[in-house]
Formats: sequence, C-alpha cells, structure tokens
Amino acid sequence: MKNLIISLSWIACVILQKNLIAQDLPIQNAKPNILFIMADDHTKQAIGSYGSRLSKLNPTPTIDRLASQGIQFDNVFCTNAICTPSRASIISGQYSQTNGVLDLNGSIGSDKQFLPKEMQKAGYETAMIGKWHLKKEPAAFDYYCVLPGQGLYHNPIFNIRGSKPWPKNTITKKDQHSSDAITDISLHWLKNDRNKAKPFFLMHHFKAPHDMFEYAKRYETYLEDVHIPEPESLFSVPAGSAGSQDLGSGLSKNHNPWLLPQKLGVSDDIPEPEYTKLAYQKYLKAYLRCVKGIDDNIARLISYLEASKQLDNTIIIYTSDQGFFLGEHNLIDKRWMYEEAMGMPFIVYAPGMIKNNLKNKWLINNTDFAPTLLEIAGLKKTPNYMQGKSFYKALSNQKKPDEWRTVTYYRYWMHMAHKLAVPAHFGIRSESHKLIFFYGSKYGRRGGKPTPISWEFYDLEKDPKEMKNEYKNPEYKEIIKRLKTQLLEIRKELNEQDKKYPEIQKIIKNNWD
Repeated sequence: MKNLIISLSWIACVILQKNLIAQDLPIQNAKPNILFIMADDHTKQAIGSYGSRLSKLNPTPTIDRLASQGIQFDNVFCTNAICTPSRASIISGQYSQTNGVLDLNGSIGSDKQFLPKEMQKAGYETAMIGKWHLKKEPAAFDYYCVLPGQGLYHNPIFNIRGSKPWPKNTITKKDQHSSDAITDISLHWLKNDRNKAKPFFLMHHFKAPHDMFEYAKRYETYLEDVHIPEPESLFSVPAGSAGSQDLGSGLSKNHNPWLLPQKLGVSDDIPEPEYTKLAYQKYLKAYLRCVKGIDDNIARLISYLEASKQLDNTIIIYTSDQGFFLGEHNLIDKRWMYEEAMGMPFIVYAPGMIKNNLKNKWLINNTDFAPTLLEIAGLKKTPNYMQGKSFYKALSNQKKPDEWRTVTYYRYWMHMAHKLAVPAHFGIRSESHKLIFFYGSKYGRRGGKPTPISWEFYDLEKDPKEMKNEYKNPEYKEIIKRLKTQLLEIRKELNEQDKKYPEIQKIIKNNWD
C-alpha cells in the first residue's frame, strides 16, 4: 500500500529532474517554482469556474483554465474579511490575536513574515510584488516592489529596497494601470533579476478589483451592452436578527451610507427600483472590467512561463484576500461573516501532478495557506508557531485526514467603521451550518456606537444563501448547543478569548445563552 501512496513533492522532483536533465541544468535545485497570485476582493461569484450567476459572462477564461486543468477548492474561508488581517494570516499562518493584526491599522514586521523566511530555508528565492498592505517593510523577502498602502490604480508608485530607509525608495510606473505595471515588474524579475539556480517563490498581488474599481481604459466598452444578471436578494437588506437588521451599505437609496451609487454617478432623481438596478449595473461593470484586467495579465504570466519552458515546473495558485458582495443582501464590500464575503477562491494548477478538473470541499481557511505552501516546498512539518494546517494531501486527491477541522473560526473587529455600518461579530462555520454572535461593540477607542446583541444560525444545506435565521427554531436546539460549545473551545485553542478586552468578555458572558 505504501508504494501506492506517492507524495506530491516526490512526483514534483521526478518531473523536474527529467526536465532539468533535458535542459542540462543542475539537478540539486529540482523543486517546483511556486507562483502565488492573489487579487484584492475578487469574490468567487466573479470567477466563471465557480458557476455563479455571472459565469455565463465568461469573466475569467484564464483562471477558469487553471481550474479545469488543476484543482478548485470550494470551501476556503478567511478568518476576517478585511484586507490587512487576511494578509497577515496568510503571511504568518496565525489567527489575528496571535499575530496582532485585528484591523486595517495592523502591521507585520519582518520578525513575523514567516512564510518567506521558511521558503528561503527550503531553498527558494522569494519575491513580493504588488499590493502588500501590511505597512512594515517586507524585508524578509529577497526582492520586493510593493504598492504603498492601498496604492494607486493609475500611474502607480512602488516602494523598493534601496539606499534610503523604508519607505523612501520609490519608483513610478507612468501611464500604466496597476494590474499591467505589477505584471510587468513580475515578468522583469522572472526574466532578469532572479537567481535562476534556485526555484522561485513569487507572491504576485494585484490591487484590483478593490474599490473604486478603476479599470484600464482599454476595457471601457467591455460588457457595455450586456445586462448583468441580478442576485435574487438584491432588494433584501440584512434582516437576520436585531444585530444585523438594516445594517451594512448597499445600492438602494435607503441602504447606502457609503454612497456607492452617488460615487458611480447615479442621479438621486431616478426613482426606485430603477435607481438600485442602475447602480447595480454600473457597479458590476466597473468591477468586472477590473477582473478582466487581472485575467488578461495572468495570461501574460502563463505565456512567459510556457515560452521559457518553465510552465511544467511551476505550481500556480490563484486566490483573493477575501470574498466580496456584488449586490447580494443589497450589500457591497465585505466584512460580514456571510458566505459572499467570508468565502475565498482558491485554485491550484500543477501540470503533471494534479489531475484535471478536481473539486475539493475540505474546510480550509487562510491560516492554512502558509503550511501548505511550505509542504509543497519540501518542509515536512508545519512550524510550531503556525496555527494553520497543511492541506497538502488534498492536492493529490488523497483522503481527508480524520483529524481535519470540522469548523472554521471567523472574527470581524472594526465595529461600524468607514460608514459601511458592519457590526462587530464572530462565529464558526461547519460544512453544513453557521453560527454568528453579533456582540456589537467596539474594542478600546476604535469603533462606532453599540448595536444590538444577537445570534444568527443558518442551515447552509437548506438555505445556502442565508436568507432565514433559524436561531430560535427548536428543531436546531441541539446543533446550536453543540456549535456554541465548539465556539468556546476553538476560541480558547486559538488564543481568541479577548484577554485584553474585558468589556467584550463581559458582553459575551452576559449574552451567551
């Protein structure tokens, strides 16, 4: 039986050795290159292979090909649907209260940039190009060229390593869109700057399609005459409980404190429901034009790898830092624990190693990315300081380990921030159910006024779009009780017990049952 269970890394080495021998290159560096591509706010609904209402528009043919020739993960979730905390979990393999990044003000210094450090130990040359959003210098990488903060869509400025202290060394890509500029920089590094005696680990991070969805001019007419299908819940604002009712920001006149329709040029003189419908069309077209730019630039990366005969030796991963609402529940942006925001796309292409068109439903979160990447690179054991788990076995379609997680934890801290009106909450999701506790309070001095405290429970098998809160339904009493017990246990296990915030601990204690 043991002879039948061949590890992915062994297969990779065999394939790479054959190719290296053919190219008269040194065998000792026979490890797969790893290209980790991440977008910002690219939700699964806007990727064709995930089969949403938008798939018929064919928005992502290149990404879809990666999925059809590799493996698509359907149950990957972030631990906090906001940019900086999600990226911190990816780079550290840790949850928020362990790595210290709870919100957009957080940062990760080189001491906690664990992923590139461990990849270097495994023999890789590391590079970070594009959106970084973790404030401190990405000094643990061998090479970096990153956007400061959110960065600019047009004429982007990049921070680079240089003679001046961080972040004073900069370059500007004039007359370029960020998606094109980031790809140009990655291609230049791959062609000219990297040490070709080593395998590469490149984190290629797009800014798009983050708001305000500023696409390249060449996409101005893309989808111009197309009617974008609307979600069934376009006019259904959150109403699951007192803790979520009427909160958030969306596209209707009475539900848009962030004012996205106005920013998109929708006149207040237009009556409802035409107002919401027009805002939705403008929103989706701008968003999908940014997505089109991502897909086309990924095609450029693949073309280079193919032309340079490196594609067969390169594992390509595509993901996003979280999901995003595209009008579902009459919501925009992310932050909520609902499926559209919490869910992440994750696609792996590894020619010769992964069978075509695999689908995987293991319960995975973004703390698992680093351990998995490290095992692909040959590290057999996840470092003790990482809290995530490697799902390496899933890549070769092996059986899910008996000890694999049955629930994944989520926490959003930024109570009512940025006029997006999302209350603070946490919870767990199993393969079939979801339990959310809206504690509705800021931590320390950060956040808005308190909002109602409440619970929400969803049966994801019967109600996958989370339209009916079943928390008070006696039919689910035992399931809810079990999930509450698991929630307490996982918070303790993951160092997520709010030890620095006694005011939140008090709310939890007084409202648990």
